[in-house]
Amino acid sequence: MSHLLSVADLGVQGIEEILRLTDSFVEVTERAIPKVPALRGKTVVSLFYEDSTRTRLSFETAAKRLGADTMTFSVGTSSVKKGESLRDTVQTIEAMGVDAIVVRHASAGVPWQIARWASSVIVNAGDGWHEHPTQALLDCYTIRQRLGSLQGRRIAIVGDIKHSRVARSDVLAFTMLGAEVVLVAPPTLLPPSLEGWPVTVEHDLDQTLSKVDVVYLLRMQLERQREALLPSLREYTARYGLTPRRAEHLGPDAIVMHPGPMNRGVEIAAEVADLPNAVMVDQVRNGVAVRMAVLFQLLGSGTQLEGVDRG
Repeated sequence: MSHLLSVADLGVQGIEEILRLTDSFVEVTERAIPKVPALRGKTVVSLFYEDSTRTRLSFETAAKRLGADTMTFSVGTSSVKKGESLRDTVQTIEAMGVDAIVVRHASAGVPWQIARWASSVIVNAGDGWHEHPTQALLDCYTIRQRLGSLQGRRIAIVGDIKHSRVARSDVLAFTMLGAEVVLVAPPTLLPPSLEGWPVTVEHDLDQTLSKVDVVYLLRMQLERQREALLPSLREYTARYGLTPRRAEHLGPDAIVMHPGPMNRGVEIAAEVADLPNAVMVDQVRNGVAVRMAVLFQLLGSGTQLEGVDRG
């Protein structure tokens, strides 16, 4: 694996290998000094053309815990504001001698384009509505941590699927690992075509909740919507929000997930977000270990992972 652009790049074996490696890095993150020198001498750049809290900080924390140097590219204070092209920006960054570029961009396909220009390793940290592979990996890890396996599990992905790169990557990863995925959304928030998606579709959340092991809630991505897709957020919450009453219909072992940032009171009630079976904090915590595993897999070939039990 020379880049990580899509979950499809990994396949089942690749996902399993990342998850096995993540087990080792979870152990590292729990140490008093959560660091190993596996990527000492490497430099990882965050090239984010969109705002981010969890993903950017998670990648930077992961790189630092592996001993790598990090640089953060901020569009707002860069020459992009003076009209510099994406290609020139990438070439400028590469000229500084970097080993990996973690890319987030509002346009689908940009990480693939950068991979054609660059000699560095490219990691897709989210491209438009398209994909977010490391989110899917940390979601798989979190489900496995709580439920033991994805094989045969029924997972409902609820909400703004049309604009969600997380949904696309999660559907790929979850089904590769043997889960059954049902999409729950109003027709206006589904993609124009679901041809090739290995999913079923429901429009009634109440009929679905008692039958699933995981309910995965998505944020209403109002910043990506170019037309009025719903009468109001209040109506959306009434039909598709995970309210305390709805949460009572979940099975005793079912878990609630969300990629963040959460809109409490819209897709999830504040009280539900704080329930013991809501694993959003686990997702963030596991995100660091998963991204350590990804960076090590891409940049650490030929190096010994000293001080880590690889199982």
